[in-house]
Amino acid sequence: MKKRDDRPSEGGKTFVIGNKPVLELLEDSPSRVDFVYFKKGRHDKALDKIIDLCKKVRVPFKSLPGQSLDRMYRGNHQGVIAQAAALEYVELDRILNDAPDAPLPLVVVLDQVQDPGNVGVLARTLYALGGAGLVVGRHHGAYLGTGAVKASAGALNKMPVAKVGNISRALEECIKAGYTIYGAGAGEGAENAYTSPLRLPAVLVLGNEEKGIRPGVAKHCDLSLAIPFAREFDSLNVAQAGAILIAQFAKGILG
Repeated sequence: MKKRDDRPSEGGKTFVIGNKPVLELLEDSPSRVDFVYFKKGRHDKALDKIIDLCKKVRVPFKSLPGQSLDRMYRGNHQGVIAQAAALEYVELDRILNDAPDAPLPLVVVLDQVQDPGNVGVLARTLYALGGAGLVVGRHHGAYLGTGAVKASAGALNKMPVAKVGNISRALEECIKAGYTIYGAGAGEGAENAYTSPLRLPAVLVLGNEEKGIRPGVAKHCDLSLAIPFAREFDSLNVAQAGAILIAQFAKGILG
């Protein structure tokens, strides 16, 4: 019997290999599974069961040439490999229900933030200041593997993290649950993050490192917050800007 083999690969990704280990992961922790790859041309009952389960729990899957699987894992992978996150995800509803009881009832939503190190640093700050949870997108965001967990100093394994298929729809759920939505931004209409009164419970949306928050996501924000600079400067790293904004929300509680 083949045991589950969770092995980090290049980039901090974790692979689970083999028929039974992949099936068990899909059954026990489907939220951890980002993708399932199987050997092109393979047709058998074991694989059919894995694919049926992928469809049931909505995990994407794809066939690849055998050489591609061999590059992912240099061993007997039995023609199937699951790419798994290094943490357990929770449902967004759970975060929204529990957030009011957190020391800092603030949920941070990341809109296509792609650097795992940035996500880890943000999670570390949010957890340390009492934040309620983190929300990331299933597509076009950072891979939350061992690299992100390490950058977070373990915070990603202590704080609830939800992965959603659509950030805009997730924000609509937050609005229905009574949360005020703030977006990190600059330009016309943005308010001074240091002087603007901030309401809790709240959601803080942080955008992509280069493009910021997408327009379709920004339209769900009640207010845009800008960090004023004392000197002429281009911009701050998203992890730095996020830390400053999170601290502004925490001032009234921890100050």
